Amino acid sequence: DQVVTSALGIAFLMAQKHPKGTKIFLIGENGMRAALEEKGFEILDVENAAQAEAVVMGIDRSINFQKVAEATLLVRAGRPFYTTNTDRTFPTPRGEIPGSGSWLSVVISATGIEPIVAGKPFPYLMELSLERLGTSKEETLVVGDRLETDIAAGKSVGCPTAFVLSGVSKLEEARDWEPSIIADSLAKLVE
Repeated sequence: DQVVTSALGIAFLMAQKHPKGTKIFLIGENGMRAALEEKGFEILDVENAAQAEAVVMGIDRSINFQKVAEATLLVRAGRPFYTTNTDRTFPTPRGEIPGSGSWLSVVISATGIEPIVAGKPFPYLMELSLERLGTSKEETLVVGDRLETDIAAGKSVGCPTAFVLSGVSKLEEARDWEPSIIADSLAKLVE
C-alpha cells in the first residue's frame, strides 16, 4: 500500500471521471490494464477501438502505427483523452529511450488536444498516495530524481520534497525548484 504507480494513478483518475463498465481504448502495458480492469473498466483491443468511450495512454513497448492512429481518430472524434504521465524519456541501462510522453506527443500533434494527466506533476497521483498512506501532506516526503515531475508533484499538493541526485535531473537545476532536501542518493537520504 506504500507504493503508488502511474497505473494505479490512472485507474484512480478514471474512477473519478467515468462509471464502471466504460469502454477504454488503452495504449499501455499489463500493469495499466490490470489496474483499470480492477476498477471495472472494459479494455478494448485495437480491432474494437472504435467502440471506445475514452482513450488512455501510457508506456507501451509494443506501440505501433495502428494503435497511435486509432487513438488519434478517437480523440479527434471527441473521446476523453487521458495519460499516465508526460515523461519524454524512460531510463534503461543503455541510456534513455522514448517514454510515454514521446508517443503522446504524436497524438497531441495530430489532434491539437492535450490529455488529462494522472501522473506527476499533476495532483491526482499525489492525492491517491496521501489517501492510501493515510497521512497528511505535511508529514509525507515526496522523493524523486526528476525536478519537473517528482519535485513539482510534491509541491503541487504542499508536501515537503527530497531531490536525489542519482537520476535524471542535475544539482545545478535544483535551485529553480527549491526542494526541501537534496541528497546524493535514496540510500544517503535514509541514512
